[in-house]
This record gives sequence, structure tokens and C-alpha cells, in this order.
Amino acid sequence: MTAFLNVETSALGRRWIGPSLDSERLGLAISQATGFPPVLGQILANRNVQPEDAAAYLTPSLRELMPDPSTLIDMDKATERFLQAVDQKQRIAIFADYDVDGGASAALLIVWLRERGLNATLYIPDRIDEGYGPNDEAMAMLGRDHDLIITVDCGTLSHDPIKAAGIDVIVLDHHQGGETLPDAVAVVNPNRQDETGDLSYLCAAAVVFLMLASANRTLRARGESGPDLIAMLDLVALATVADVAPLIGFNRALVRQGLSVMANRNRVGLVALSDVARMNSAPSSYHLGYLLGPRINAGGRVGAADLGARLLATNDPSEAEALAERLDALNTERRDIEATVQAQATEQAEERGVERGLVWAAADGWHPGVVGIVASRLKEAFNRPAVVIGIDGLEGKGSGRSVNGVDLGSAIATLAREGLIIKGGGHKMAAGLSISIDKLDAAMERLTELLEKQGSANAGPSDLRIDGLISPAGASVELIEKLEQAGPFGASSPAPRFALASTRISFAKRAGDSHLRLTLTDGGGGKIDAIAFRAFESDLGPMLENHGGQSFHFAGRLEVDDWGGRRKAKLKLEDAAKAG
Repeated sequence: MTAFLNVETSALGRRWIGPSLDSERLGLAISQATGFPPVLGQILANRNVQPEDAAAYLTPSLRELMPDPSTLIDMDKATERFLQAVDQKQRIAIFADYDVDGGASAALLIVWLRERGLNATLYIPDRIDEGYGPNDEAMAMLGRDHDLIITVDCGTLSHDPIKAAGIDVIVLDHHQGGETLPDAVAVVNPNRQDETGDLSYLCAAAVVFLMLASANRTLRARGESGPDLIAMLDLVALATVADVAPLIGFNRALVRQGLSVMANRNRVGLVALSDVARMNSAPSSYHLGYLLGPRINAGGRVGAADLGARLLATNDPSEAEALAERLDALNTERRDIEATVQAQATEQAEERGVERGLVWAAADGWHPGVVGIVASRLKEAFNRPAVVIGIDGLEGKGSGRSVNGVDLGSAIATLAREGLIIKGGGHKMAAGLSISIDKLDAAMERLTELLEKQGSANAGPSDLRIDGLISPAGASVELIEKLEQAGPFGASSPAPRFALASTRISFAKRAGDSHLRLTLTDGGGGKIDAIAFRAFESDLGPMLENHGGQSFHFAGRLEVDDWGGRRKAKLKLEDAAKAG
């Protein structure tokens, strides 16, 4: 296939790939059959939507896409035990992971139980002192004072801690399961090895939502009404996007409906956080993933682990405001720590070499709360699975991120079975691990081998997929609003990326240390503002800053800029190449 606009090697070393001829024909067929604008038809075609399915795709129905909760193994057992605790007003503890998915999952249960007149105990482990998931001491402590423990976004591999609890435990999780399961009342997890895998894309909050739907269904059969689950979809949407769950199937409906719920601004915690993050437009997947999610995560990364869950669960506006301000401050601290670790990890990885199937870095003193973010940055920079490990004494705690088509979670699980790491697990795109430093090199070599067997070393700089061509004059708020009908956008359903051909730069100015603001103009007088984030961390920034009046092809995603109350289209610039 000929490179789009003949861009074989861009400023970032990428080859640009446009729609195939078959995709262009399908886009035209969708437009003709539905009356949709051609650009929207092309976007749907690029997602392999057929003309007869196009209308339904644009309006994903929660009712039609929602699976029967009972199709998940152990769901009926979990529901029965949960409602038994509710009916008998038993003491319930919730043990949650410290990320957004864990916090939202816990908040779902806390809010549901509060509306039924019960107060649950929240326990979230400290990332540094306790690490991920249930531990023997914490579970035993909760077991002494409660009748039921529900673990959310964790627990599937926690055999000993669940045994140490000494009471009934329900596991609601989505991380990859092992060959055996802990001795719990129920382990509800679409990624159990004995599951069909049909719902493997769900995050933990979606699993919790399905259990609450199952509970409400049982209550209705008894002539009772349960709490309003639709009003809780903002929490499920937040977790789904922040956990980078693919926006396919049921997830699309959850996020679409959840964004509508969030727009009503009824959850005081999210209102406070939106205000402190200076969100000045209707919520979108971008806001969930890049404004709200990182702030909620900041508590678990560099502060008190339970701050995010408490914010999402509170119904006290004063408490919400205080928690939101604290999380915002912690997020600023997290960014500073992250920048330092990222620079050191990148230098180390490049010295080690980035040609093989794994990029990794490890050092004393790296904060375990930011290693996952830095791993994600390395993965993006080198198009390789990446692992970053912070060392403390004789042990390291690390986090990894993978590329499409390479299952990192299963490879980490193999290391655990082989005794090369203390513990570890996750899912295809992300995983965590603890490791003895004397086994570090051997473990990373073995992990590299496992990932290379999956083809992780075969990729060069990733091709840049282009959905279509636009001009600065044609990029309008109206066009963006039409395109958003194909959303929500996120993992496995990225926002459309467009190219602007033979366009000049009329204004260029640095923003901060690494960003670049631009105004792009075409020959007909059309113009559009653009921003290239982290442009000076690559060759892109210097090339565009010193443009010399030359024409370029640009690639990026459109967004609406509401700054100053005037709505206009803006380009989030991702790549560029010299024209002609």
C-alpha cells in the first residue's frame, strides 16, 4: 500500500497509512445508505461497521448490549451471599485496589449499600508498604471485625490472604486468573481460565455493576426496589476509560451513558474534581482519561491510598472539595516525580538497547507510584512492551505496559510460576510485579524471550493510521460534533486522526519546557490552532519551531477549544512531515 501523502518516514520515524480502497468504498456505502456525512461514513468504515449496523453503532443501547449477569461463573453465588449480608445487616468490608478502577468499584458498593441503610468499611492497601492486592495481615484484621469481605479489582490470585481472613470472601475482579482459584464464596472474574472470554474486556467496576444489577433483579423478584444503577454509570465510565479497557460491546454503552450521567453533575466528588481540574466543557473520554483519572490515581501513587475512593463515594460537598484539592496537589507532585524518573529510565533503556522485544529500566529510589506511567511512556516511545522497576533494598516493585498483540500479563504470570519473581500478574496490556534484585537480570531476560515469542521484537516505529484528509478551513466545531457521534473514543476505538496536506506555519511558540503551540494556514486563508504536547522530547519540536516558511503535512486529532468562552476547532498535533 502506498504511504498516505507519500509519507514514508515522518518526523517521528513513522510511515503514514490511510484508508484502504475497500474501506473507502465501505465508507461511501455507509454514507449513501444512511445519509451520514461522508467523513462520518469513512470513520465508521475504518471501524469495520457495516451499513446496516451504522445507526445502532452510533446509539449503543445499554438494554440491548448488557449481558445477563448470571452468565458469569459464580455470579449467582456472589449475589446470594451479598444480599444475605444486606438482609441480615452484617458487617461488610471492601478491600479495593488503589487505582481508579479499584476506587470506583469500591465507591459503587459503598453508594449502593448506603442507599440500603448500611455503611461498609473501606480498606485500600498502601502501595509502598503493602503492595498490590490482599495481604494476610490486612485480611485477618478485617476478618476479626466483619462478617463478609468483598475484594474488588484484586483477589483472584490471593489464595493465602483469603484463607487468612477466616470469614466469607467474595472476589469481584478482572485480572487474569491462575490455574487454581482461592477458597472464596465466589470468584466473579471474566478472565478466569474457565470462563468463555466473551466479557474479558470488562474492567472491575463493570463486574461490580453487573453484580449490583443481579442484586437489583433479585430484589425486584421479591417485590422490592433497589438503588438506581443508572445514576451510578458515571463511576463505571470513569473506571472503564481510566483502566484503558477497550471501548467495544457493552463497554461502549456503559461509557456513553456514563458520560451523560456525569454531565448532570450530581456526584459531588466528581463535580469538585472537575472544577479543580478546570473542566469547562461537557465530559468526554479525554477528560476521564487525562484530567480526572490521573488526579484520582494520585492518592494511590504518592499520597494516601484511599483518597480517590473516598472522593468518589462521598455525599458531603465540603469533604469532596477538600479531597479534590488534595488530590490535585498530589497530582502536581506526581508529575514532578514522574518527569525525573522518566528521564533516567529513558537514558538507561537506550544505553541497554531498545532493539529486542522488551524495554526495561530499574534503579534505587524510583517511586513505585510512577513506574507504571513511565513504563507507558517508554512503550509509546519505542513501540515495545516496557517494564520499569523501583528498587528498595533487596527488592524491587515494578509495572509494565504492553503493545497491541502482545500479552504481557500471561508472560508475567509465567515468571511467577517459574520462581523468577516474588509475585506478579495483570492483564494483556498492563501488569505488576515484585522481584528479588538478585534475580533481576535473569527475570528480564526470560521475560524478553517470552515476549519475543509473541512477536514483540518485530515492530519498528509504529505506522500512523490516518482516517482521512481535512483542510484548516474544513475543521470546524460542527464537524467535530458530527464525528463525536461515533464515540466514545478510547482503547480499541481511538478518536479519528486526520492529516492536513501542504500546510504552512504562521505562528510557533514554545509552551513550557516541551510543548509547542502553532497556528497552521492553508493557501485559501483557512487556519487552525494546534498544540503538540511533548514535541521537544523528539525531533518534532525543533523541526517545526525552525520551519523556515516551509510547507508540511500534519497529522493529529481534532478537539473543541472552549477557552475564553469562544468555541473553535483545534488540532492536537501528533506528527508531521516535510511536504514535497
